[in-house]
Amino acid sequence: MAEDRILVVDDEAHIRELLTFNLENEGFAVTALPDGFAALRASEQQAFDLLILDIMMPGIDGLEVCRRIKSRPATAELPVIMLTAKGEEVDKIVGLELGADDYITKPFSIRELIARVKALLRRSGPRRNGEEKTVIEIADLVIDTSTYEVTKGGEPLQLALKEFELLRLLAQNQGKVLTRDFLLNRIWGYDYFGETRTVDVHIRHLRRKLGQEADDGYIETVRGVGYKFAGRESDAS
Repeated sequence: MAEDRILVVDDEAHIRELLTFNLENEGFAVTALPDGFAALRASEQQAFDLLILDIMMPGIDGLEVCRRIKSRPATAELPVIMLTAKGEEVDKIVGLELGADDYITKPFSIRELIARVKALLRRSGPRRNGEEKTVIEIADLVIDTSTYEVTKGGEPLQLALKEFELLRLLAQNQGKVLTRDFLLNRIWGYDYFGETRTVDVHIRHLRRKLGQEADDGYIETVRGVGYKFAGRESDAS
C-alpha cells in the first residue's frame, strides 16, 4: 500500500520539524508548510490523505483554511486535525463546525497525536485500506478509474486522457457545480485563470462522444459558472 500523505501547516518551524520527524518515522509521507496560503496552493496541486492544521497563523488563519478546503468538492472529504495553542471551548466548536474532524491543544503529546492521526485515517473510509471504489456506475455509463475504460450501454467509448479525467471528476462529484477554473486547475494543473476555453472545448468533445446533443444531458452547463454531471441522457438525444 502507498504511504499516507500528510500535510502539516504551522508557522512555528520547530513544530513542523517535530511533526515531520515523528510522522515520517511512522511511515507517513509528510509535506510541511509555514502558512495557510501555501497550504491552499498545495491542496489544489496534489492529493493528501490528512491535514494537520494550526489555527493561529499570520495572513490567513487555520479556521479560514479549513473552511476553504471543506468548500471545495475535490478536498471536502480531506480529514482535518486542528492544532492550536488556544484551548477555549469556543475555538474547538468553531473548528468542528467548519468541518474539522479532531482538535488537539498545544502543548501536546506526540504519541497522542500520532494515535489520533492513525485513528482518523482508519475512520476516514475504505480508501485508507486500499479499497477505493474503482468503478463508477451512473445511468448507463460505467467508468472504471483503474483501467481508464468507459462504456455506455455496454459499448466502449474511446476517450482521450483529458476527456476521461474530466468525465471522472464530474461523475465523482455528481450533482455538484464545478467551475471552469477548478476543472482547469485539477485536470491541466494550470495555476492561473486564463484559458478556460480549453475546458469548454474538451467538454464539447466529451459530450459528442457520450452522444449528448443538447446542453442538459449527462453534463449540464451552469451559465457563467461551469458544469455539473447530471447522469442522464438528454431528452433530445
